[in-house]
Amino acid sequence: MKLPIDASLQASSKAVALLTRRRAISAGTLALLLTRADIAWGASILAVRVWPAQDYTRVTIESDGLLVSKQLFVTTPPRMVLDLEGIELSPALKELVGSVKSNDPFISGIRVGQNAPGVVRLVIDLKQAALPQVFNLPPVAAYQHRLVLDLYPTQAIDPLEALIAEQLGEKQGESAAAAAKAATATRDPLGDLIAQQNKDKKSPSVPSSGTPNATNTIAGRAANTGTPTPKAPPTDTPKAPDKTDRLIIIALDPGHGGEDPGAIGPAGTREKDVVLSVALKLRERINATTINGNPMRAYLTRDADFFVPLHVRVQKAQKVQADLFISIHADAFTVPTARGASVFALSQRGASSAAAKYMAEKENSADLVGGVNVKVKDPTLQRAILDMSTTAQINDSLKLGSNLLGEIGSFAKLHKPRVEQAGFAVLKAPDIPSILIETAFISNPEEEQRLRSQEYQDQLADAMLRGLQRYFAKNPPLARTRTSS
Repeated sequence: MKLPIDASLQASSKAVALLTRRRAISAGTLALLLTRADIAWGASILAVRVWPAQDYTRVTIESDGLLVSKQLFVTTPPRMVLDLEGIELSPALKELVGSVKSNDPFISGIRVGQNAPGVVRLVIDLKQAALPQVFNLPPVAAYQHRLVLDLYPTQAIDPLEALIAEQLGEKQGESAAAAAKAATATRDPLGDLIAQQNKDKKSPSVPSSGTPNATNTIAGRAANTGTPTPKAPPTDTPKAPDKTDRLIIIALDPGHGGEDPGAIGPAGTREKDVVLSVALKLRERINATTINGNPMRAYLTRDADFFVPLHVRVQKAQKVQADLFISIHADAFTVPTARGASVFALSQRGASSAAAKYMAEKENSADLVGGVNVKVKDPTLQRAILDMSTTAQINDSLKLGSNLLGEIGSFAKLHKPRVEQAGFAVLKAPDIPSILIETAFISNPEEEQRLRSQEYQDQLADAMLRGLQRYFAKNPPLARTRTSS
């Protein structure tokens, strides 16, 4: 039976519409598949890197496209399984197997294999239980896309314990470790830890009440006259010269590290290597120095080649209740003629010069290059270090910077004859006088060679120590409930 014309047209129209719809769905599906294939299969592995450290170990996989991953953590035995989707096993990925060092505190080995078509599996065998963080970083500076795996200890290292064990040469027993962990915000944990180690000796300066001494804060310095508390005259038995009532802690902050090399000189010298070397030399000098009988101890925010976020550097200094904070860097500029050392303090009212502003912006971008997992940043801490800087802290920082700048200028060319100021994020601990030293322009060929020399590094370390001694000669460390033997 022949359909009427209108019915025939209607049926034909429906058929065309259905065919068009099917074609559209097929085209959309194909487009979706192509898009997913483009994302999944378009990435090539460019490099793999492993950064071991006591704080944490980082594994980085760099690629020319975004990597999609799934992860699984197995507790017994501890291991991390990481599936990379949409790629095939490549020689670059196989390099991970040989990248693990025997002294890595977290990773004992890495196995890599093609788990399924388009899926490469990494099995990371661990020496201890760990808290993993996996995140992607967008292209920045010299890097393209990076997939980052950070392995943190299940129990964070107590920097106070580490400082005492390292600098005083005493291993922590179970009782001392328990005492340190039991310390609360109302106690001086460093004083408690040392007191526990010396429990058989009298420590008259440690208060039994555990009340913190407020005069150690910047606010206390502003209200205090700076006159040391009078002590009772010596009795028949004079105090032994190796006994002190005050431990002076200097936080040394070698800039950059790990994924962030910092500035790179014409001959390939990396800022992160030079500043770490200078910091280690300065640590040796500080640990061998006393101020009016009070021993000095240096605490490094990093003592090896690994990345530390800016806010964590500040946090570390606060945890050890540092008296001063010194961040060490090597300058760089777009032209090779720029030269000279500089010292910077914090500014609340904008940079003191265009150069200071440029330098602060450059150093504050370290987190982007080094790679921070923004999902786990503590916004409370961020607000604290960005908003709570005080006038008293800045004034003390300027005094400290002036003393160090004068000593460095005794043998090296200065870029500016005065302490500059800008909004450096790493200088924003509200309770610690903080400065940033640019030791020289690593972008200048002559100064790069000087920075590479042990002689110049020794001169820098000596000058910084003299600057610290000059600062404390005019600004004696205030009374505090810490003792050491």
